[in-house]
Amino acid sequence: MNDQIYKKINDILETGVSAALCTIISSSGSAPRHEGTKMLVVSDGSFIGTVGGGTIEDQVFQEAFNTILTRKPRVLNYSMVDPNRGDPGVCGGTVEIFVEPILPKAKIIIIGGGHVGKALSRQAKFLGYQVAISDDRPEFCTPDANPDADEFFPCQMSDLINHTKITDSTYIILTTRGSNIDVEGLAPLLETPAAFIGVIGSKRRWAFTKKGLLEKGVPEEVISKVHSPIGIELNAETPEEIAVSIMAEIIMLRNGGSGKLMNEN
Repeated sequence: MNDQIYKKINDILETGVSAALCTIISSSGSAPRHEGTKMLVVSDGSFIGTVGGGTIEDQVFQEAFNTILTRKPRVLNYSMVDPNRGDPGVCGGTVEIFVEPILPKAKIIIIGGGHVGKALSRQAKFLGYQVAISDDRPEFCTPDANPDADEFFPCQMSDLINHTKITDSTYIILTTRGSNIDVEGLAPLLETPAAFIGVIGSKRRWAFTKKGLLEKGVPEEVISKVHSPIGIELNAETPEEIAVSIMAEIIMLRNGGSGKLMNEN
């Protein structure tokens, strides 16, 4: 079973899907499973292996999803003596389970390959992300125009979902040349499980974009997924400074940072 789990981990890392590996690290008494037993829970709800079945497995399954969301490992302790006090069983044993996130390399898709998109591509690549550029203008979506990108999708924004798989490890950043482009192309992206969708521009531009999306029938709760204006307030002016501001917000959200100055913490 462990061989199947390790093979599945390799497969999901290649496809950009997240998972959590649950391993029993200690057990005593009449625990249903023993040290080294593993269960892999994938973000799509599928799983391989078992840590005992029944109530305890249901609880571990939910904790695995919490681990995927928080991206932080955790140790779970269960005593199976008295269900009346919340124990997941009556066998009399105890079990300790280590749950660790299995996270693929994060991918950033930059929609708009102009000056800011190019600077953002360079910054994201430097920070270790897989980088993709998409633009409806083919001349902005080439290795010559954006040499730091790994993938190129010269297509309309609304058609991007047909060219690449967007997962919960995908960060989408719109650095397009106008709000009208965002209104026309953003809706399909809002239906994906992307970890982050950010739109460049002023509050006024985003208000115009949001109004256009509402008029197209996109629900308010779906639109609320968008971060806009995007970035940490740095009074950034140049494309390079703007790229730093945007990546700072992504790093902050991804790592659970506060955004405060270090001397204020």
